[in-house]
Amino acid sequence: MNSFRNSVYDVTMERLDRIFTDFDHVYVSFSGGKDSGVLLNLCIDYIRRKQPGRRLGVFHIDYEVQYQETIRYVDRVLASNADILDVYRVCVPCKVLTCTSMFQSYWRPWEESKREMWVREMPEGAYTREDFDFFTDDLWDYEFQIKFAEWLHKRKSAQRTCCLIGIRSQESLNRWRTVHSDRNYKKYKGLKWIREMKYGICNAYPIHDWLTTDIWVANGRFRWDYNRLYDLYYRAGVPLDKQRVASPFISQAISSLRLYRAIDPDTWGKMVNRVNGVNFAGLYGRSSMMGWHSVKLPPGMTWERYLHFLLQTLPEETRRNYQRKLAVSINFWREKGGCLADETIEKLEAMGIPIVVGDHSNYKTAKRPVKMEYLDDIDLPEFKELPTFKRMCICILKNDHTCKYMGFSLNKVEKELKDRVMEKYKTL
Repeated sequence: MNSFRNSVYDVTMERLDRIFTDFDHVYVSFSGGKDSGVLLNLCIDYIRRKQPGRRLGVFHIDYEVQYQETIRYVDRVLASNADILDVYRVCVPCKVLTCTSMFQSYWRPWEESKREMWVREMPEGAYTREDFDFFTDDLWDYEFQIKFAEWLHKRKSAQRTCCLIGIRSQESLNRWRTVHSDRNYKKYKGLKWIREMKYGICNAYPIHDWLTTDIWVANGRFRWDYNRLYDLYYRAGVPLDKQRVASPFISQAISSLRLYRAIDPDTWGKMVNRVNGVNFAGLYGRSSMMGWHSVKLPPGMTWERYLHFLLQTLPEETRRNYQRKLAVSINFWREKGGCLADETIEKLEAMGIPIVVGDHSNYKTAKRPVKMEYLDDIDLPEFKELPTFKRMCICILKNDHTCKYMGFSLNKVEKELKDRVMEKYKTL
């Protein structure tokens, strides 16, 4: 980035002007990572310079199992700005996805029945399940965040509440869709980076167009405090674009789970007993044993047969979950079709694979919808875009209970929308 000013920084300042003008209550969703940390620092500096006397909410879900450097960073930031921050440090036993185990699709941080196994003591002054009248044991962590916004909006008697979220489109397709897709939530006053979630409640993504380099330029130029875990990542040889602070048991974090042993051995020792399969995932998370790289088919088997074999080795509830996902995916490719580039379509036709190509898609894309049956396997660079039994096998081997590798999203609204579409086509 040649000129930091007159670019993403100035644009973000204009966005913050809009947010703090239009919304009487504003809070930041703060994970302790680099993106949410920069967003929080931007807001703190903005208030101190432009709106002295105004307060800023900070929502932090504490997942119990975190790097000690992350905990220290969160403590530092919250304590050093206590004069303007309303802090909601939440420790609740929501269901949280785990991909370390074939037998367990989720775990619960701060589960009271496992207090003797907690990785650390609960931080002082934390909000617990007793503080939220809406809490139930069925809540996933992402559902809790939605209900928390409603709870806080009511608690503050706010006219308009805005939750600021530090996600960047560069990080993943799902994050790009969150900002740019028109399918789930409507734009606030035509602004794509602010979405209306409920009446009077919005989510905003002020740094969605920042790059990873912008984040670190900002930290250096303004001398902001940041999570020193990233220094340890750098020394461990982790590339900048792979350095993330997240729940350690989700699919994106499994390949780096082993770093806990080197960077934070005390926490690692407690993690092994806390969640099923952690030690195995830490040892083999980057190997073919968990489906990360070259998965090899057992002799004499097709991928479809291997899939059925793998399904039979799973607990009944886990097996049914994968079978439901597979059925939805098969119906989707048969009845609606996935969007593929013309180049990919030409390759499929050249290989003699039966496909039905539509003229256009309802999605905003130049790609065309292609209906087809599931393949056993296919040797094309676009492998991850095509429906194959091998991809489903990889999901199982990776303990990917939500089948993100197959293109399923964690977004609850998107999942419900897809389920309704599938149900509609079943009855036609």
